[in-house]
Amino acid sequence: MVTERDFDVIIIGAGAAGLSAAVFSAREKLKTLVIERATFGGQIANADKVENYPGFPNGIRGIDLAVQMFNQAKQYGLQTAFTEVEALGVETRPFVVSTGLGTYTAKALILACGSALKRLGVPGELDFEGRGVSSCATCDGGMFHSQAVAVVGGGDAAMDEALYLTELVAQVTVIHRRGELRAARILQERASGHAKIAFRWHTVVEAIEGNGQVERLRLKHVQSGEISVLPVAGVFIYVGLEPNTAFLKGVVPLHGGGHVLVNHRLETEIPGLYAAGDLRQHSARQVAAAVGDGATAAFFAIQYLRSRR
Repeated sequence: MVTERDFDVIIIGAGAAGLSAAVFSAREKLKTLVIERATFGGQIANADKVENYPGFPNGIRGIDLAVQMFNQAKQYGLQTAFTEVEALGVETRPFVVSTGLGTYTAKALILACGSALKRLGVPGELDFEGRGVSSCATCDGGMFHSQAVAVVGGGDAAMDEALYLTELVAQVTVIHRRGELRAARILQERASGHAKIAFRWHTVVEAIEGNGQVERLRLKHVQSGEISVLPVAGVFIYVGLEPNTAFLKGVVPLHGGGHVLVNHRLETEIPGLYAAGDLRQHSARQVAAAVGDGATAAFFAIQYLRSRR
């Protein structure tokens, strides 16, 4: 547990952006604290295989990449606090960060809180969470050996998880509200050519049903309005991301979608307060981009601190 309270730089979030910022800040011999409410790695920790991060031609497990990032930052003296941020005080300097473990202060602050998977918002989704409803195939896929499951979504995460699930289950049905996928071409090719993957195009989930455990999905074709039932033992939901910025309302300006507004230095309208990764406006929402964001935010935070000496 961290015993110190005053830091040069505090980074909120230990995903790819936060850990990248931590490496730059800690190597500069700045007293640096990362605050994380769950575990390090963010969204990449759940990825079975990351194939589009430079330096790993054969890909790397998401959790392994997260561990390497974390260990790299730790070797330069990074301190960590695993707790929830409850409030930010940005009106005065130093900044004040109130958490479940008490209050910390920072001369510069980097927001790298990342994003969370969106929910469908349909009947049964919350009722069957952990009983057939999941958003982590690597965590829960083993529960459905030789059974039929569904994956909802059409992006990279949905295709990655659908392909991973084919190693475990009997059949994967991809449900997508559009007529084509948004995933990278290479993932589209792998999924469309896989014998265990079927597609339901122009289709949405109306309800998740079962008796104590997921047993079926009630589906609706968005063009014809036709209702159908798909028997499945599990459903994995990947319909986009939303920024973890609810606690920032009234603290910094947010875009209509809840993303933090920043300039080219990734600085908010408050000097010394930066935002990096998925939570900022116009983020590419890719691990390589998040790492670049973290480095950029830390670089300009360092310049800011130097200017105030």
